Amino acid sequence: MLPIVKLKTYNKDMSKTELWHGVYPALLTPFTAAGDIDYEMFKKNFLAQAEAGVSGVIIAGSLGEVSTLSTQEKYDLLVFAKQHMPQHLPVVLNIAEQTTTDAVNAAKEAERLGADALMLLPPMRYRASDREVVTYFKTVAAATNLSIMIYNNPVDYAIHVTVDMFKQLAESPNIQAVKESTRDLTNITRMINAFGERFKILGGVDTIALESQLVGAHGSVAGLVDAFPRETVAIYRLAQAGQLEEALAIYRWFMPLLELDIHPRLVQYIKLAATAEGLSNPYVRAPRLQLEGEELIRTQKIINDAIASRPVLPDYLNLPVGRTIEQAS
Repeated sequence: MLPIVKLKTYNKDMSKTELWHGVYPALLTPFTAAGDIDYEMFKKNFLAQAEAGVSGVIIAGSLGEVSTLSTQEKYDLLVFAKQHMPQHLPVVLNIAEQTTTDAVNAAKEAERLGADALMLLPPMRYRASDREVVTYFKTVAAATNLSIMIYNNPVDYAIHVTVDMFKQLAESPNIQAVKESTRDLTNITRMINAFGERFKILGGVDTIALESQLVGAHGSVAGLVDAFPRETVAIYRLAQAGQLEEALAIYRWFMPLLELDIHPRLVQYIKLAATAEGLSNPYVRAPRLQLEGEELIRTQKIINDAIASRPVLPDYLNLPVGRTIEQAS
């Protein structure tokens, strides 16, 4: 049975949609040729996401080149997004720090500046033990009233937040969700079997986004959505409405693009795709370099071929989301 999207509220704000359901873009951070943040392009992208029907946005994540952003730039992006994003959509700030003290300070400042929620990575540059990771997460959670989504990505960050660790994290009421990027679909079932609805689950890998939803994920944190927001949200909503054949047709068209999300140069690839759609530019910050040569030609061809054959989308924004497959059949 698919998870049901209930349009209720959080944080006692009746204008807000519910957290941790639907599609959350991991927003790119566009730069100018000179290396400064391109705020107008940033705004153009997140407004396109809002128009396409996303459920919120995540800023300063891995895809947003958080490793090259200063602390002040992360806060500036947050403030700018809060000023210009439609008020009903939550803005989530990613926290990726090396020390517990810095992570706590970031959580407090994010709350002060108006963030609606946080995504929290394990300690960076240190392969912490299970006990250290749990203590880190719980300490940050205790420092804020904001809802927190744990980013579970052992493939890229070498730390696996296990079901046993989540049993301890369940003691922190504002740790409410997980970005599930283990690339093991069975882990979603393990989490649901262990916790029911205690933790909302958002699939974090583009190439198994639909599969994650079908086995119980409440939505996804997406990457190629930065370039193709309408197609991404259409797949989610079609699946929610039980229209799986239609969802699969778009998903199969999308797959060559989605595979750009599971490569070390995903930032360059997705920026190139978003540039083709007028939603970014290709500039990155060092040590990343722009694509060149055969890699650029090959990646651009994948993008161009997809754009040339893109499907006509149904009126997905008016689909009755929240229905199960059984109800829709």
